[in-house]
Amino acid sequence: MTDFFRDIPTIEYRGPGADTEFAYRHYDPDETVMGKRLEDHLRFAVAYWHSFAWEGGDPFGGQTFDRPWFGGTMEDAKLKADAAFELFALLGQPFFCFHDADVRPEGDSFAESRRNLEEITDYFGTKMEETGTRLLWGTANMFSHRRFMSGAATNPDPEVFAWSAASVKACMDATQKLGGANYVLWGGREGYETLLNTDMGRERQQAGRFLTMVVDYAKKIGFDGTILIEPKPQEPTKHQYDYDVATIYGFLKDFGLENEVKLNIEQGHAILAGHSFEHELALARELGILGSIDMNRNDYQSGWDTDQFPNNVPEVALAYYEVLRAGGFGTGGTNFDAKLRRQSLDPEDLVLAHVGAMDICARGLKAAAAMLEDGGLEAARAERYAGWDRPENAAMLTSDLSTIAARVESDALNPEPRSGKQERLENWVSRFV
Repeated sequence: MTDFFRDIPTIEYRGPGADTEFAYRHYDPDETVMGKRLEDHLRFAVAYWHSFAWEGGDPFGGQTFDRPWFGGTMEDAKLKADAAFELFALLGQPFFCFHDADVRPEGDSFAESRRNLEEITDYFGTKMEETGTRLLWGTANMFSHRRFMSGAATNPDPEVFAWSAASVKACMDATQKLGGANYVLWGGREGYETLLNTDMGRERQQAGRFLTMVVDYAKKIGFDGTILIEPKPQEPTKHQYDYDVATIYGFLKDFGLENEVKLNIEQGHAILAGHSFEHELALARELGILGSIDMNRNDYQSGWDTDQFPNNVPEVALAYYEVLRAGGFGTGGTNFDAKLRRQSLDPEDLVLAHVGAMDICARGLKAAAAMLEDGGLEAARAERYAGWDRPENAAMLTSDLSTIAARVESDALNPEPRSGKQERLENWVSRFV
């Protein structure tokens, strides 16, 4: 045990009238919504990197946090794990997520780093047995170290490709050993700054072959979780091969992997791609590749990924509306890929940031479920497209231009615009949030 979270009580549901900050007002894990416990709908996870590895820096300043586990030894890594699992227990979080670099010190060689990861994996296993916390997903950090400045799978240096492949194998082995529900590939450097020094065709082929090897290895070791890719636009690379849902789906189709891989979609990344979060979720749902989500928000006045905890119920409700329409998460969940502001120094800040975010998500999901059960939005959509249900109109989708043109003239068609009723539907959503 550590004393990092000393005097902070275990967080419990006490309802909207709770007289303390240290309580859930809306998140009751045992509340039943649409026939399922709220905990099983939301499947919350703590992000190990932001909560325990991030030092509080930003593009203009360095470390502001002073944590007792900041250091480069295995003892530091184990102390960090002790504190992390104490937080999981305080919050009642069912899951956590990690990168390999978050949890083990970097060795002087790949072999030493791998041994460090294996040692901390065994330590995690003991902690998971003690607390009941599970692993939502693991992933390899292939973007922070300078060796990845030109990418990982897409790197022009074959030795970096090889290092990346070995890193993913080691991290997949750790994820498998810990019973992880998913494995994520986060391609933060898989892109390019300029075509002047880039062979785009070669790099796409490398990325496709790399992902195929990941899928093959998952089958080889009997990994029964889901392989996920996380869309990542603009930051830090100007042109990303994994820019958004549509881009990745085209990539998956190109390499015959559309039935093997799903997506982990982040709110902040959707915004950087110029989309809404619900757009990305809806498209992934339509394409059958919605897997899991990273829940956070960006500062809309900043042009970079600020990774703030969610606080907007209407936005969150529209996101979970798409998740519920997809039938829920399956193996995925809600990972808080969010970090404290660099001036929020206290352990209490870390606890309360998660408490508030979990309440926001609970409110959002319950509102989304109420909207679905009411059916008003789906009824409005059905009415708008009702004309396509008539046989003569449905037949156009299997017809040809000449036949359709003849019909327009013979029936003297002269369509008039009809209202999309956007403001009325926005008002309808507001009733629930």
